[in-house]
Formats: sequence, structure tokens, C-alpha cells
Amino acid sequence: HMLLDVLGGLLLGGAADLAHHQDRFRLRIGLEELEQVNLRGPRHRIAADPAGARSAAVALGGPVVVKAQVKTGGRGKAGGVRVVHTADDAEQAADDILGMDIKGHTVHRVLVTEASEIADEYYLSFLLDRTGRTFLAMASAEGGMEIEEVAATRPDALVRVPVDALAGVDATAVAAAFPAHVRAEVAGVVEKLWEVFVA
Repeated sequence: HMLLDVLGGLLLGGAADLAHHQDRFRLRIGLEELEQVNLRGPRHRIAADPAGARSAAVALGGPVVVKAQVKTGGRGKAGGVRVVHTADDAEQAADDILGMDIKGHTVHRVLVTEASEIADEYYLSFLLDRTGRTFLAMASAEGGMEIEEVAATRPDALVRVPVDALAGVDATAVAAAFPAHVRAEVAGVVEKLWEVFVA
């Protein structure tokens, strides 16, 4: 089954003094909404300091991923995502990441998630297309990298599907961006994410 790594997208920061509470609130609400449509993300904890990352790693057990929480892409390339195997390493990774500047955004919190074996990474998003005055689904089988780079260098690898707000998303058209063996599963995920998006 697909394991959704959507937490980075759900965690949106605010003003520095309010960001911690806003992130926790949005994370809680976002995960509850995903769970209501039977979509599961990795177990996780938020940490604002290295000791918190250590505690999170202990609570989650096993290898974990420590991820910078900022409102921009490119966290991995900037060194803001680390896979670690011990609580000591999680603490050190958080110490390295917290305070880091990623594209003009300072990292104030990290997300510590259970690590997963990743077979493939896919990209899917819904956004408001102001030019077309509609919603747009964007999908690519080339996830795991900056989608802007995919769009610029291999535009054919990024499928754009207009979405009618009243009719809903054509999940089959969006799923066509992915390998045949996962299309049915992707289509189900697309429909559920659209439910959350418009809720």
C-alpha cells in the first residue's frame, strides 16, 4: 500500500512567535482529515529542539527521518532531510538542521517520522490556477525531487489536469501520469485527497 508523506505539505508556518502553535494545529487537523478518508501517513512527532528530536526518535523506535519544516521545496538538497538510525543521530541531525536557512526560510522545527522503505516516489498536488480560473491537479511519476526542476527540464513528465470544482477531479486522468501497476491505487488516493482539499 502507498504510504503518504504529505506532512511537509500540511505543515505551513506563520509568524515566528505563532508558528509553533499554528504548525501543531494544522498538523493535527490535517492528519485527522486524512484519517477520516482512510489515508495513512507515517507515525511522527514534531520537535523544536534537539532533545525533542531525540525523544521523538525513542518514541517512534527504529530508523527515523528528521525533516526541516519550512514553507518551501528543496529541503533535501539543502541538507534539511536526514535518515538516521539512532536517537543520538536524530538529536545531532536536529541540531544541524534547526536554525538552517533554506531559500530564505529559517528552520524552527523538525518533523521526525518513522522511516520507510521507499520503492518509488510520486508527486501529486492540487492548486488554484488563477490564470485558468479553475483548480489544477499536477502529477508526476518523478517525485522525490523539486517539481519545478521537472517542469522546466522534462515538462512531459508533469501531467496537468484541470479540475472542475463542481464535477470534481477526474482521478483516472490524473492517475494516467503513473505506472500502470499503481494507477488504480493512485486513482483512489487522488479521490480521497480531493475530498480533503475541498472539505
